[in-house]
Amino acid sequence: MNRTGEGAATAQQPPPVRKRAPFSTRADWLVPLALIVLSAIPVIAGAIRLAGLAGAAEVAPENARFFATPLPVVLHILGATPFCILGAFQFAPGFRRRKPGWHRVTGRLLVLCGLVAGFSGLWMTLFYPLYPRLQGELLYGLRLLFGSGMVLSLALGLRAILGRDVARHRAWMIRGYALGQGAGTQALILLPWSLSFGTPSTLTYELLMGAGWVINLAVAEWIIRRGSATGRRRPTAGVRGAVSSRAIT
Repeated sequence: MNRTGEGAATAQQPPPVRKRAPFSTRADWLVPLALIVLSAIPVIAGAIRLAGLAGAAEVAPENARFFATPLPVVLHILGATPFCILGAFQFAPGFRRRKPGWHRVTGRLLVLCGLVAGFSGLWMTLFYPLYPRLQGELLYGLRLLFGSGMVLSLALGLRAILGRDVARHRAWMIRGYALGQGAGTQALILLPWSLSFGTPSTLTYELLMGAGWVINLAVAEWIIRRGSATGRRRPTAGVRGAVSSRAIT
């Protein structure tokens, strides 16, 4: 009887808790690193633009609009830079679990920075007299469409988390971040094209710019669907484990 009791007590003991490594998976550092690298060209370009506005650049037709009204472009750069860099670490699942407080505080900052970047970008599209080769009617419409989509996604993500809907919050924030990272993907597309085929025509340039946003949104939807499918499988596995343990006891 004693041996049987000892065996039952041993079977009922919870399994030992496994300590997580500082980075539990490759995604904890590979994904943020890739996103920071993707942000590098726009971030560097933004820093150069700010230095130019501080007096290091000469006024030319291509940049005259920035010198005439510098506040929107300054706000855009100061909002987009932390949004892209800090936002990259929100894609490290192990880091989010270990630092929930950091995730919440940074998330609030990211929503603010993203809205500043989005609204300032829309303002520049609507009111800056752009250099003709840099924007035709197609790109004008695309910037309004995807800029509005970024602002709307962040607003819906904020609304979802205030309503305790974590899954919906995650989905909308991923979409908003993907649209905010459009400049990085556009640079990744335009640079090889220019090196291979020379300066693109206005229509080609606009299509390549649009492709950057479309690619990012496609990747975002894949991540969202993949996360939803994983989340649906995990509870099923937990139920099976509970049923098995009950059967054994």
